[in-house]
Amino acid sequence: MRRLRTPLSDADVGSLRVGDRVLLSGVLLAARDAAHLRFADALAGGERLPVDLEGQVLYYVGPSPARPGEVIGSAGPTTASRMDRFTPALLALGLKATIGKGGRSPEVVEAMRRHRAVYFGAVGGTGALLSRRIRAAEVVAYEDLGPEAVRRLVVEDFPVIVVNDVEGRDLFQEEKARYRRLPD
Repeated sequence: MRRLRTPLSDADVGSLRVGDRVLLSGVLLAARDAAHLRFADALAGGERLPVDLEGQVLYYVGPSPARPGEVIGSAGPTTASRMDRFTPALLALGLKATIGKGGRSPEVVEAMRRHRAVYFGAVGGTGALLSRRIRAAEVVAYEDLGPEAVRRLVVEDFPVIVVNDVEGRDLFQEEKARYRRLPD
């Protein structure tokens, strides 16, 4: 089990390999579909993004409302492929990692290789458990988007696994191939 603190450096992500289990601590930025569309519109209009992505980790999550006395509600990952069309442009701005569930497109895997970034998988259906690793949460952009607003999450030992590394390797593809070769 590896422990990393955000923001991540080239050395941090360069040391990771598919299948590595990682506990992240520090700050994650949370954003989903609607926020990504706003990011794309801002970039297309020549505007700066409302957050600096250099070295950051972007978690694809739209948390449920917090119960009284809680920091955040359930905070499970959403399907990463829905953000694929936006991801290469964000990686070019220095984003070092994303967190979601499911696989990424070949174009995103190539962009991660080119920009030295990784994709972490988080287990779907574990939102209530993952929320226990979030120590603080605040909206930092696009508040009108409600659950899809951009949030700054302070996490401690947030569990993820490396699905795609800086070499362009893909855990899902490698494991499928490995299991095809197993004897009956």
